[in-house]
Amino acid sequence: MKLFFAPGACSLAPHIVLKEAQLSFKLEKVDTSTHKTEHGLDYYTINSKGAVPVLELDSGERLTEGPIVAQYIADKAGRSDLLPAPGSMGRYRVMEWQNYITSELHKTFTPLFNPELDSSAKKTLASVLRKKYEWVNAQLQAKDYLLGKSFTVADAYLFVVTGWAKHVSLDLADLKHLQGYLARVAARPAVREAMKAEGLLA
Repeated sequence: MKLFFAPGACSLAPHIVLKEAQLSFKLEKVDTSTHKTEHGLDYYTINSKGAVPVLELDSGERLTEGPIVAQYIADKAGRSDLLPAPGSMGRYRVMEWQNYITSELHKTFTPLFNPELDSSAKKTLASVLRKKYEWVNAQLQAKDYLLGKSFTVADAYLFVVTGWAKHVSLDLADLKHLQGYLARVAARPAVREAMKAEGLLA
Protein backbone atom coordinates (compact mmCIF):
# COMPACT_ATOMS: atom_id res chain seq x y z
CA MET A 1 0.00 0.00 0.00
CA LYS A 2 1.03 3.60 -0.49
CA LEU A 3 -0.14 6.63 1.49
CA PHE A 4 -0.05 10.00 -0.23
CA PHE A 5 0.40 12.63 2.49
CA ALA A 6 1.30 16.22 3.27
CA PRO A 7 3.25 16.80 6.51
CA GLY A 8 0.96 17.61 9.43
CA ALA A 9 -2.18 17.57 7.29
CA CYS A 10 -5.18 15.36 8.06
CA SER A 11 -3.32 12.54 6.26
CA LEU A 12 -1.23 12.22 9.44
CA ALA A 13 -4.22 10.48 11.09
CA PRO A 14 -4.28 7.42 8.76
CA HIS A 15 -0.46 7.47 8.84
CA ILE A 16 -0.66 7.03 12.63
CA VAL A 17 -3.26 4.27 12.21
CA LEU A 18 -1.00 2.45 9.73
CA LYS A 19 1.81 2.60 12.30
CA GLU A 20 -0.49 1.46 15.11
CA ALA A 21 -1.72 -1.43 12.95
CA GLN A 22 1.86 -2.37 12.03
CA LEU A 23 0.98 -2.77 8.36
CA SER A 24 3.54 -2.52 5.57
CA PHE A 25 3.22 0.63 3.44
CA LYS A 26 5.11 3.25 1.47
CA LEU A 27 4.82 7.01 1.74
CA GLU A 28 4.67 9.59 -1.03
CA LYS A 29 4.81 13.24 -0.07
CA VAL A 30 2.52 15.74 -1.77
CA ASP A 31 3.12 19.48 -2.06
CA THR A 32 -0.42 20.81 -1.67
CA SER A 33 0.55 24.25 -2.99
CA THR A 34 1.87 22.95 -6.32
CA HIS A 35 -0.16 19.71 -6.36
CA LYS A 36 2.94 17.74 -7.28
CA THR A 37 4.13 14.55 -5.60
CA GLU A 38 7.73 14.11 -4.52
CA HIS A 39 8.25 12.10 -7.73
CA GLY A 40 6.94 14.95 -9.89
CA LEU A 41 3.50 13.53 -10.60
CA ASP A 42 0.48 15.80 -11.04
CA TYR A 43 -1.45 14.99 -7.87
CA TYR A 44 -4.77 15.66 -9.57
CA THR A 45 -4.12 12.49 -11.59
CA ILE A 46 -3.97 10.61 -8.27
CA ASN A 47 -6.93 12.35 -6.63
CA SER A 48 -9.04 14.71 -8.73
CA LYS A 49 -10.21 16.39 -5.49
CA GLY A 50 -6.62 17.48 -4.93
CA ALA A 51 -6.71 16.65 -1.22
CA VAL A 52 -4.77 14.25 0.98
CA PRO A 53 -4.89 11.50 2.05
CA VAL A 54 -5.06 8.90 -0.67
CA LEU A 55 -4.38 5.28 0.17
CA GLU A 56 -3.35 3.32 -2.90
CA LEU A 57 -4.10 -0.37 -2.38
CA ASP A 58 -2.06 -3.29 -3.66
CA SER A 59 -4.75 -3.80 -6.32
CA GLY A 60 -4.15 -0.28 -7.64
CA GLU A 61 -7.50 0.97 -6.32
CA ARG A 62 -7.40 4.22 -4.37
CA LEU A 63 -9.33 5.29 -1.31
CA THR A 64 -9.85 8.90 -0.26
CA GLU A 65 -11.34 10.68 2.78
CA GLY A 66 -9.35 10.26 5.99
CA PRO A 67 -12.00 8.66 8.24
CA ILE A 68 -12.78 6.04 5.57
CA VAL A 69 -9.10 5.36 4.94
CA ALA A 70 -8.59 4.85 8.69
CA GLN A 71 -11.59 2.51 8.84
CA TYR A 72 -10.19 0.45 5.96
CA ILE A 73 -6.77 0.18 7.63
CA ALA A 74 -8.21 -0.95 10.98
CA ASP A 75 -10.48 -3.51 9.30
CA LYS A 76 -7.70 -4.81 7.05
CA ALA A 77 -5.45 -5.30 10.08
CA GLY A 78 -8.25 -6.94 12.08
CA ARG A 79 -7.64 -4.46 14.88
CA SER A 80 -10.88 -4.27 16.82
CA ASP A 81 -9.12 -2.12 19.42
CA LEU A 82 -8.61 0.59 16.78
CA LEU A 83 -12.13 0.15 15.40
CA PRO A 84 -14.57 -2.22 17.14
CA ALA A 85 -16.36 -5.00 15.25
CA PRO A 86 -19.20 -4.26 12.81
CA GLY A 87 -22.56 -4.13 14.56
CA SER A 88 -21.06 -3.30 17.96
CA MET A 89 -22.03 -0.13 19.81
CA GLY A 90 -18.33 0.60 20.22
CA ARG A 91 -17.95 0.86 16.45
CA TYR A 92 -20.84 3.30 16.22
CA ARG A 93 -19.30 5.38 19.02
CA VAL A 94 -16.02 5.62 17.08
CA MET A 95 -17.93 6.52 13.90
CA GLU A 96 -19.90 9.11 15.87
CA TRP A 97 -16.64 10.76 16.93
CA GLN A 98 -15.15 10.50 13.44
CA ASN A 99 -18.18 12.29 12.04
CA TYR A 100 -18.05 15.01 14.70
CA ILE A 101 -14.33 15.62 14.16
CA THR A 102 -14.64 15.85 10.38
CA SER A 103 -17.79 17.99 10.25
CA GLU A 104 -17.52 20.18 13.35
CA LEU A 105 -13.78 20.54 13.99
CA HIS A 106 -11.86 19.83 10.77
CA LYS A 107 -14.17 21.87 8.56
CA THR A 108 -14.27 24.79 11.01
CA PHE A 109 -10.46 24.93 10.99
CA THR A 110 -10.26 25.02 7.17
CA PRO A 111 -11.30 28.67 6.58
CA LEU A 112 -8.96 29.84 9.36
CA PHE A 113 -6.05 28.92 7.08
CA ASN A 114 -7.45 31.00 4.21
CA PRO A 115 -5.44 34.25 3.88
CA GLU A 116 -8.30 35.89 1.97
CA LEU A 117 -10.73 35.59 4.89
CA ASP A 118 -10.90 38.81 6.90
CA SER A 119 -9.81 38.91 10.53
CA SER A 120 -13.27 39.55 12.00
CA ALA A 121 -14.68 36.46 10.26
CA LYS A 122 -11.72 34.43 11.51
CA LYS A 123 -12.29 35.72 15.05
CA THR A 124 -15.94 34.61 14.91
CA LEU A 125 -15.02 31.16 13.57
CA ALA A 126 -12.29 30.77 16.19
CA SER A 127 -14.83 31.56 18.91
CA VAL A 128 -17.19 28.91 17.50
CA LEU A 129 -14.34 26.39 17.38
CA ARG A 130 -13.30 27.22 20.93
CA LYS A 131 -16.82 26.39 22.21
CA LYS A 132 -16.69 23.05 20.41
CA TYR A 133 -13.38 22.28 22.11
CA GLU A 134 -14.83 23.19 25.49
CA TRP A 135 -17.42 20.47 24.84
CA VAL A 136 -14.71 17.99 23.78
CA ASN A 137 -12.74 18.85 26.91
CA ALA A 138 -15.76 17.96 29.08
CA GLN A 139 -16.15 14.61 27.29
CA LEU A 140 -12.54 13.71 28.12
CA GLN A 141 -12.95 14.10 31.86
CA ALA A 142 -11.77 10.90 33.61
CA LYS A 143 -10.95 9.26 30.24
CA ASP A 144 -7.61 8.26 28.76
CA TYR A 145 -9.01 8.35 25.22
CA LEU A 146 -12.30 9.25 23.53
CA LEU A 147 -13.88 5.88 24.26
CA GLY A 148 -12.20 5.36 27.62
CA LYS A 149 -9.11 3.17 27.95
CA SER A 150 -8.62 2.10 24.32
CA PHE A 151 -6.94 4.22 21.62
CA THR A 152 -9.00 4.20 18.40
CA VAL A 153 -8.85 5.69 14.91
CA ALA A 154 -10.89 8.65 16.22
CA ASP A 155 -8.11 9.52 18.65
CA ALA A 156 -5.60 9.72 15.81
CA TYR A 157 -7.91 12.11 13.95
CA LEU A 158 -8.68 14.35 16.94
CA PHE A 159 -4.99 14.58 17.83
CA VAL A 160 -4.01 15.66 14.31
CA VAL A 161 -6.78 18.21 13.83
CA THR A 162 -6.24 19.74 17.28
CA GLY A 163 -2.56 20.15 16.46
CA TRP A 164 -3.57 22.85 13.98
CA ALA A 165 -4.71 25.19 16.79
CA LYS A 166 -1.23 26.63 17.24
CA HIS A 167 -1.12 27.65 13.56
CA VAL A 168 -4.30 29.73 13.77
CA SER A 169 -3.76 31.31 17.22
CA LEU A 170 -6.50 29.24 18.86
CA ASP A 171 -5.60 29.04 22.55
CA LEU A 172 -6.68 25.75 24.12
CA ALA A 173 -4.03 25.67 26.87
CA ASP A 174 -6.53 26.04 29.72
CA LEU A 175 -8.56 22.97 28.68
CA LYS A 176 -6.81 20.60 31.07
CA HIS A 177 -8.57 17.36 30.13
CA LEU A 178 -7.84 18.01 26.46
CA GLN A 179 -4.21 18.89 27.17
CA GLY A 180 -3.67 15.74 29.22
CA TYR A 181 -5.24 13.72 26.43
CA LEU A 182 -3.03 15.30 23.75
CA ALA A 183 0.07 14.52 25.82
CA ARG A 184 -0.98 10.86 26.15
CA VAL A 185 -1.55 10.51 22.42
CA ALA A 186 1.70 12.31 21.57
CA ALA A 187 3.66 9.87 23.74
CA ARG A 188 2.46 6.79 21.83
CA PRO A 189 5.35 5.18 19.88
CA ALA A 190 3.29 4.90 16.67
CA VAL A 191 2.39 8.60 16.85
CA ARG A 192 6.01 9.58 17.36
CA GLU A 193 7.13 7.34 14.48
CA ALA A 194 4.57 8.83 12.08
CA MET A 195 5.44 12.39 13.08
CA LYS A 196 9.17 11.73 12.68
CA ALA A 197 8.56 10.23 9.22
CA GLU A 198 6.74 13.44 8.22
CA GLY A 199 9.52 15.66 9.57
CA LEU A 200 7.41 16.99 12.42
CA LEU A 201 9.68 15.68 15.17
CA ALA A 202 13.47 15.64 15.36
